[in-house]
Amino acid sequence: MKPIARSGAWKLLTAGAAVLAASPAFAQQDTEAPLTDLDTQRGVAPLLSIASSLPYNGDPFGTRAWLARHGVTFGFVYTSEGLANVRGGIKRAGVFDGKLETLIGVDFSRLAGWDGLTLFANTFQIQGNGGPGRNLVGNLNTISNIEALPTTRLSELWLQQTFLGGMASIRAGQLVVDTEFLFSQYFSFFLSSDWPTNPAVNIPSGGPAYPLSTPGIRLKVEPTPQTAFLLSVFNGDPTGPGLKDPELRNRYGLNFRVNDPPFVIGEFQYRYNQNPNSTGLAGGIRFGGWHHFGTFDDLGFDTAGHSLASPLSTGIARRLRGNDGIYAVIDQQLYRPPGGDVNSGVAMFSRAAYSPPDRSLNDFYLDAGIIFAGMLPARPADIFGASFLYSHMSNRARELDRDIQLYTGLPVPLRDYELSFEFTYGAAIVPGWTIYPTAQLIFHPGGNVGEPNSPTVPIRNSVVIGVRSVIQY
Repeated sequence: MKPIARSGAWKLLTAGAAVLAASPAFAQQDTEAPLTDLDTQRGVAPLLSIASSLPYNGDPFGTRAWLARHGVTFGFVYTSEGLANVRGGIKRAGVFDGKLETLIGVDFSRLAGWDGLTLFANTFQIQGNGGPGRNLVGNLNTISNIEALPTTRLSELWLQQTFLGGMASIRAGQLVVDTEFLFSQYFSFFLSSDWPTNPAVNIPSGGPAYPLSTPGIRLKVEPTPQTAFLLSVFNGDPTGPGLKDPELRNRYGLNFRVNDPPFVIGEFQYRYNQNPNSTGLAGGIRFGGWHHFGTFDDLGFDTAGHSLASPLSTGIARRLRGNDGIYAVIDQQLYRPPGGDVNSGVAMFSRAAYSPPDRSLNDFYLDAGIIFAGMLPARPADIFGASFLYSHMSNRARELDRDIQLYTGLPVPLRDYELSFEFTYGAAIVPGWTIYPTAQLIFHPGGNVGEPNSPTVPIRNSVVIGVRSVIQY
């Protein structure tokens, strides 16, 4: 492997990580409820597991239980789906996608007596042909949050250390951003739940979000059980420059780049009524912002100040220093049945994000949705939900389209927005195995861009239907 040069900033950050190491527990736990012995033994294993329906609870030799008692836990999640584009888009056809995720956690307090130190690693084995977005629709908003090119790749690999009596933690290693930042607890039910289009299309390679990861450090401080402050610094490009698809430039998750301009993100979180014993409506709010220290192309003008569509243009976009984003997330339970927990009843969510339009293809993003959980007495574990995702295309990009029309006479489409809707039902087969029939409508795929073979004809509105299966062990 080619040696990687380290900048002074990254030397300082990695040195700090070696001193402090990094975090609380592996799975997301209720910040108002104390960690139980069962939670600690479960570790990274899914909360609901198909093992409960298997002989000997899926552990016939007791190996899994023995390892858990000694601080080593593991789990598997296999997600598979068949999706078909039945109308519009680029091509009418169907695709199969699959993702086997392997999770491993080590609690060093149980294993070696080192209180507060944990290790986490997960890998993906991805099957299929790249998903519906690349092959069938041409969308920007997520259709399937497991969509990726087939490969076996490392995702995260980090150490985490708690300190100040568990009030603070620091995590260092190979990280992703989308599991802690800009995350909605209720949106995660949907197939389209993902790192939002903003910032995914506005920073190099989409940033350290599925299926990509990159070296970084994350600090978390929880001054009260309800509040938390998070700050992360990542290498700014998980794949590095190049013309190939980013997933091909870092095919196995082993690039470990640390010499790119940093990507920094911070977030404040406030959560309430998350305790299982609470009777009030649960919810939470998040406010955050990010900055990327790299340089970005102006979407409309060249280095001489001419429109990039003008015959006088140099053809080289003006370079702009840095890019930014601000965002907010809200999760709110609307109805909590008697004896219900935070995920029961009726709940809604919304996320909004904004970035400067001169260098950000998606300058404004909004999603929202509602879910109904456990509302059918005969099917208490079933869930139904509806959501939408809206991505507004930058005015600067649309002005460039107008200039192309003016200077070339070609009636190219004017980029405006992409709007998608999802309707999904989650049918529990047994604990740890759920089937999700789904339908999605995508308006103005790609933000109203031309078809690959007919650039003056906008990609038609698309209808995608299919079914997903999720098995957890």
